[in-house]
Amino acid sequence: MLSVNIQKKLKSFMIDVHLKVDDKIAVLLGPSGAGKTTILNCIAGISHPDGGQITLNGRKLYQDKKKNVPTAKRRTGYLFQDYALFPHMTVEKNIRYGGKNDQLLHRLINMIGIEHLLDSYPHQISGGEKQRVALIRALMTKPEALLLDEPFSSLDHDTKLACQHELVQLQESWNIPIILVTHDEKEAEKLGDQLLRIDNGKLVM
Repeated sequence: MLSVNIQKKLKSFMIDVHLKVDDKIAVLLGPSGAGKTTILNCIAGISHPDGGQITLNGRKLYQDKKKNVPTAKRRTGYLFQDYALFPHMTVEKNIRYGGKNDQLLHRLINMIGIEHLLDSYPHQISGGEKQRVALIRALMTKPEALLLDEPFSSLDHDTKLACQHELVQLQESWNIPIILVTHDEKEAEKLGDQLLRIDNGKLVM
């Protein structure tokens, strides 16, 4: 269970959200600039709220400026919109940056099907392949929650469908809270067990 109850002042509005996500895919849907990525960053510990509380499986990750668990200790996997792969590292080294567990690595590589890419560099692989590599790297941290910031926005139609299918299978296998950010209504309705609409920093019906 991931519980987020935070406030954070941005330049033009205040983020003020209260949401709970069980072990399912929750989609945070809204226009660009609505505060979606900032909310993910606060959950991950990259940004800090001005007040409120964030808990994950009973652990307080943040509480009213008194408690702020560092990003590395939060057990949250984060897939950034641009994937943030290290260009000077091979695919295998990029993945191992997330964790050193060989058994988990081989399980994920086989599940996602990228065995043939391990010796390649990021500039040598496609957008869909980069997305898969970044996802495996995030999962190598053995996260208790997974945060995805518009992970399919730069993919072509067929690759997007394949990666969306893999995400659903992944959720069924890992059974952890997943928050996916998008501004694509069809994608949100297709993937979301829980649909959270946001505008100007607040959840709307």
